[in-house]
This record gives sequence, structure tokens and C-alpha cells, in this order.
Amino acid sequence: MKKILAALAITLLCATTASAFGFGKKSLNSEFVLVPTLKSETAQQNRAWVGTFQIVWNDLQNNIVKGPIKLVGDEKNVTVKELNKQRFKADMLSENTYYKTYGAISPELKQEIETGIKEKFNATSDILDMLDWTPAPDKYLVYTMLKKDFKFAAPFDKLEPSRFGKFRGKVDYFGINDESDKELDKTVNVLFYNSPDDFAVALETQGKDIVYLYRTDDNKTFDKLYSDMHIKKAGYMGWHDFKEKDQLRVPDVNLYKLQGYPELTGKQIEGTEMKISDALQTVDFKMNRKGVKLKSEAAIATMRCSLEPVEEVAPRYFYLDDTFVLFLQERDKKLPYFALRVYDLKLVNKTGKPETTKSEPDTEAEEDIITEPQTTETK
Repeated sequence: MKKILAALAITLLCATTASAFGFGKKSLNSEFVLVPTLKSETAQQNRAWVGTFQIVWNDLQNNIVKGPIKLVGDEKNVTVKELNKQRFKADMLSENTYYKTYGAISPELKQEIETGIKEKFNATSDILDMLDWTPAPDKYLVYTMLKKDFKFAAPFDKLEPSRFGKFRGKVDYFGINDESDKELDKTVNVLFYNSPDDFAVALETQGKDIVYLYRTDDNKTFDKLYSDMHIKKAGYMGWHDFKEKDQLRVPDVNLYKLQGYPELTGKQIEGTEMKISDALQTVDFKMNRKGVKLKSEAAIATMRCSLEPVEEVAPRYFYLDDTFVLFLQERDKKLPYFALRVYDLKLVNKTGKPETTKSEPDTEAEEDIITEPQTTETK
């Protein structure tokens, strides 16, 4: 399991997909998706899994939440349950192939990550600028990058372009044919060969990595496909060496995907005041006759449930131009002393007494009048 990450990412990409999908009636051949676990089911025929998202989930579970993760109102989420099992861990990779960290969200953490992946891989991130780095309570980030760049034991021959499956057009291939150097035969191990539509081989590399290629029309989850491949290998009684007349044809693959997991975001994490605000993963995978390049990032960001994104405040119009209620109450008293509900203002106003035409005394004016005493002049 330790060195098969690249192989798992391309297993189905190197197989035709003519069979009906086992998880639903709808077949969506035109799209490509990432799945968060090896056991994840999807209606998409073209799909990939990389262990980076499981690694960030492990760090979220172990170092931030500090226990199994449950989403409030979504306790039966099968993806969460499977991720909590931590079937894939960072120690299944060589330390020089991945970078990971976690901490409270801040511009300093972003700078730390950018510096870390630059120093270790001479790489930049595709997702860090998509995140909000404003510090706030319960805002945390778990992050990882995986980077692989390895060569096959020897470069394979470039073959003539040909069709792939039932699809129109031709694609580039590499491999071994009648004209190839026979030394290339030593770089291919046969796991089993039951028919041209049911076989698996392993390609040797110059390092510790192995590339498994499994030709099958079975459309199952990755964990079942991986298990089936090894079961068939164990039961195979034929030659495991690549023989002189054998031929190998492998398509060039070049894919990129950036994807979020909305089924994991927006819900409160049980026992905390946090929710997952972002769950992102990327895969950048290339394979040709010389070798394989793989770069994958994953990040999970959390925020306090009460901290919703700030929206622009629209002006409010307090127009009492329809039914309303009025209360009069003295300050610090428990109940109003007057209440009024108005539905038809004209009708209400008709009940009012007409204003008196007699002028009322001006109290303030009266208070300002000073009566001067009359004096009698004495002669």
C-alpha cells in the first residue's frame, strides 16, 4: 500500500469503461471527479483518488477536533464515517514526498505554508489564495501537498497514436512492440493475464514507486478494484515474466482537477462551535513514456458557526404605510397604557373630533407675560 498512490490515481483512466455503472443507471462519461476515499461511490465513470484529503482529515480529527468527527444533522454521512477510519495515513508515504501542517488561520500561517512547499518542492499552491486568511476564533486550517516525480526503469518506446476504447479520435501511446529493445521486458511484471480485456501489469521505476495498470470493464469502488486485482494475481498460474512476443500499449495521461466537497461543508461539528467552511483538493497528474509526475493539494478550513460571511447591509425603509400597531407606555413600567391597531387609516381618522376653531392660549407665551404694576405719580 505504501507506494501505490500514483497507480491508484490512474487505475480507471487506463481502462475502458463500456460497462453499465454499478451505483446508478446514469452514466456520465464526459465528466471527471475526485473522490475523498477509496470506498467512495460516484456516478462518474472517470474518477481519481489521492491520499492527500485523507491526510488533512486525519489532522483535523486528531489535532483540532481531537476525536471522531460527526456533523450535526448529518450523523449518517457515509463519507465522514469512512474518513474517520483513517485507512490511509501519512506514514504510508516517504517523508520527502509530502508536506503537511495545521494551525490557526492567519496571514502568517499562509506565509509559512508557501515558504514550506517552496523550500521542499520548489512548488506553489493552487488553493491557498482561494481561502480567507482573516484570523477569528475557531478558524483553523489543515493542509497537505504531495509531490511525486519519478522515472520508469527505462524509457518506453513511443508508439503510433491509436483509438482509446469506443471513443473517436486517436491518443498517444507508449510501450513495447516487436521492434523494442528486449531489455524493456525486464521492467514489466505480469500480475495476471486472463484475456485482452482482463489483465494487470506492474511497471518498474528507478525509485520505490510501482505503477500498477489494471485493464478491466468492472466499474466498482477503488478499494474493490484494488482488492480484485490482487485476488486475481494470487490465483494466476501463468507466466509472470513479460515474454519476448508480449506487447504493451499504455496511453499518455495528462489531467488536472480542482474540486470541493460540499457534502462536508456548512454543518456544525458535533461537540464544538466549529463548522467546515472549505474542503478542497487538487490533482495534477501526468504520465508518458519516461515516467510519472503527480502533485496534489488538500485543505480543510473551519470557522465558528456564528461567523457567517459579512454581507453588504442594504438600507431599511421603516414606512408605516400599511397595517400597524401602536403602544404607549411609560418608561420602566411593565405594561402599556394605550394600544392601537390601524388597518384602515381613513376610517380611523374619520372618527376624530374636529379641531376647535377657538384659539387655545399659548402657555409658553402666557408664562412669558409679566404684568407690570401701575404706579401713581404723586404731585
